[in-house]
Amino acid sequence: MVVTGLTALPAPDGAPARAGTGTGMATGIATAMPSAAPARGAAVPPGMQFLYGSGEAVALDMQAYMLLNDLMFARSSGAQVGHAERSVVLAPGATLDRPDYLPCGDKPLAVVFDIDETALLNLGYEANDARTGQPYDPARWDRWEKTGADAVAATPGMLEARAVANASHVTFVFNSNRSAANAAATAQALDKAGIGPAVHGDTLWLQGDEGGGSGKDARRAAIARKYCVIALVGDQLGDFSDLFNPAGATPAARRALAGGKAIKTNWGHGWFILPNPVYGTALKGGMDDVFPADTRWTDPEGAK
Repeated sequence: MVVTGLTALPAPDGAPARAGTGTGMATGIATAMPSAAPARGAAVPPGMQFLYGSGEAVALDMQAYMLLNDLMFARSSGAQVGHAERSVVLAPGATLDRPDYLPCGDKPLAVVFDIDETALLNLGYEANDARTGQPYDPARWDRWEKTGADAVAATPGMLEARAVANASHVTFVFNSNRSAANAAATAQALDKAGIGPAVHGDTLWLQGDEGGGSGKDARRAAIARKYCVIALVGDQLGDFSDLFNPAGATPAARRALAGGKAIKTNWGHGWFILPNPVYGTALKGGMDDVFPADTRWTDPEGAK
């Protein structure tokens, strides 16, 4: 049985993989690191510096996508020899304390991705934010969805994951809170980044398609009716279940939900989360929310 014809992962830019020379490690050790380049241009907010400019963010993205690649190979191999597969989409009525998952039967395997800052980096939009300092404006974001396809990039690791999925007979499906009215432009952006195609209503699901509102559970259920969803990938907890976002939940409550005993082993084993310090549900909480009173410290030297 041939599970895949893939013999090497492509380079992050999509170029064909090249065989090693056998001297790369020694060369890497012997070569001195370049000195830090001075900052150029206007100031960039720290969260954007990290997500869009740092090697650390690349490493975190690649870490998640390498784990996803391993899972796709394994689950595809199991399916081909008749192993029963289980979806990682929570079933209706499940809770985070008592999770239950949708059955797969003989449905084709799929991975479901969020789009923004998961599959695509919105470089053009965020650069505009950094330059202008404008607050979020839904009308401006709508204009970005319609016209920004040439100013996005695939998240590090996505092109390799696409190649692994193709070789493993796993379908990529996208579930985003971009507007269904802009489906054609969003599909174009995915194509331009090299991670399409995406077909609206089949492998592309958007806000307004199912269930209404920004919650994604109804769309996940619709996807799971056709596909065996072996992995979910996102940058917000809502990309995995709407149960992570109960009304009025404090940051501490959401941390407890994410690390709950019954679901914590899903992380890295079907649920893959990527960093996003720029926007979203993670960026909440005042001093008392983030730093509980029983963890406070006062510098004894500073008190003098």
